[in-house]
This record gives sequence, structure tokens and C-alpha cells, in this order.
Amino acid sequence: MTEQHPERTTAGVGPWPGGPEAWPDDEHYDPELLEHGDSRNVIDRYRYWRMEAIVADLDEHRHPFHVAIENWQHDMNIGSIVRSANAFGADTVHIVGRRRWNKRGAMVTDRYQHVQYHADVAELAAWAEANGLPIIAIDNVPGCVPVETFAWPERCIMLFGQEGPGLTDDAVAAAEAVVEITQYGSTRSINASAAAAVSMFSWVTQRSALVPGGPSRPWAGSESAPRSR
Repeated sequence: MTEQHPERTTAGVGPWPGGPEAWPDDEHYDPELLEHGDSRNVIDRYRYWRMEAIVADLDEHRHPFHVAIENWQHDMNIGSIVRSANAFGADTVHIVGRRRWNKRGAMVTDRYQHVQYHADVAELAAWAEANGLPIIAIDNVPGCVPVETFAWPERCIMLFGQEGPGLTDDAVAAAEAVVEITQYGSTRSINASAAAAVSMFSWVTQRSALVPGGPSRPWAGSESAPRSR
């Protein structure tokens, strides 16, 4: 007999079995969801929970890395990047440039993910400096560091550009390091949302205390990051 995956279908669950008499009295739970069911795409731990309760619980163990995205062309990838940021437990997503972005790819994860807006790269850089967060740009430009050899800072902002043109010159200039996603095929670049997911996974494997066994890379205790321009 094949062992089933521990998480249930993303289609959701029906009303809490047993009716109101069987409902849990914990304040995390939403009576409306208990009565009518929970169709949201959330992990089993958060089934029937109020949205505010989920956000508060996530805030207890978010990772200390941030994700920033330049938004000059209404890039369709932004929603997918927000969704990945939620999946990897990013602290905050920063939208740089246009305030409006296509939320379809986020699959409503933006409700659970902190999102902050900055008018331009200079404003993001000033915010990062004030909060002691180095900016790490992700792009395949001359002088960049392969992600496999890069030591992620414990606290940082990963900065991604638009699909196609990549990061602006101002963004690269604001970065303490520029990291590339190493590729082995014929294409010059990979999808921006894929690059973001790879970068976040790389940080998690190096730095996350939530990974079974703890951080696995030899530089996990270092606070420094190599500089590259």
C-alpha cells in the first residue's frame, strides 16, 4: 500500500465534523470556516484558522531574509515570487517602482505575506541601510558570484529584476554582492520567479534553523558575504 502524503488536497476541507458542539474553542479558529469548511490553500496546521491568526503565527518564525523586486513593466512573475516568498518564510517582500502588480500568481499568499512598497531603488537602499540589511542582487552580469559558492548573510535583501532586461544599473550599484544562478544548458537566463525560488532555497539550506539538522554549510556561522561588482 502506497503511503499517502501527510498534507491533504489543496481543494480544502468541509465543515468541522460533529457540528458546533464539537468545534474547538481555541481563539485561532474562525467560526465561519468551522461551519462551512475551509477551501483555502493552506497547510493542515492552519485549517479553519482566522487569517490574522495565521499571519501572527508565521511572524513567530519568519526567516530574516527579505525579497525585493523591481516593478517597472508590470512583470507577471511578481505574484509567483510573492508565493515563493511565503513558501520559504521570507520576512517581507519589497515592491520597487510601480505600486500595482499582477497578483494572480500569488494565489492569495499576499494576504499572509508582509509586502512593502518603495518608489525607487534609492528608497529601498536607504531603508536597507537603516535596517542593517545588505542588498544581494541576483543577475548574471560580469563579476557575479555563482550561487553554489556564495555565503548568504543571515539577514539580507535578495533583489530581483524584471523578466528580460534584468536588474537596472541603479539596482546593481546598490548591491553589496551580485549572485548568479548557475546554468548548464543553452538558454541565457531562467525565469525570474524560478531564480527567486532557487535563491531562497539556497539561503534556507545554508541558514535556516528550521531545516532538520540545522544549517548544513560550513559558512553557516559567518556573518560576512563576499563582495562582487
